[in-house]
Amino acid sequence: MNFWETVTGSDLTREWKAFETRAEALPADHRAAWEEIKGHLLPYGDFTGRNLMPILDGALGLLEETAGDGQGVHEVLGDDIGGFCAALAGGAGARNYRDRWREQLNRNVARKLDKLGG
Repeated sequence: MNFWETVTGSDLTREWKAFETRAEALPADHRAAWEEIKGHLLPYGDFTGRNLMPILDGALGLLEETAGDGQGVHEVLGDDIGGFCAALAGGAGARNYRDRWREQLNRNVARKLDKLGG
């Protein structure tokens, strides 16, 4: 990956298209699970989403492997896909973008209050 690809995000676009091409080959229930996984994982992404690419690749690989073995989605992921995604992202207490923004806002407000009070 060169500097220009990193700046423009063209490497991410290429990788995302490859994920979608792989997902199209999945059975319908696995494709639906893939869509749910994407929806649950995106809040854990950083500004570019680059940190999620290995996680998404692993999740898609799991779906491909289980589809090839003839296993159903619920056998592998269970009923709680959101919990599965939270575990993939770093556990139940994994910080998402809202948590980071909330902390930043709290720091900024505290800094402003310190200036007013002191």
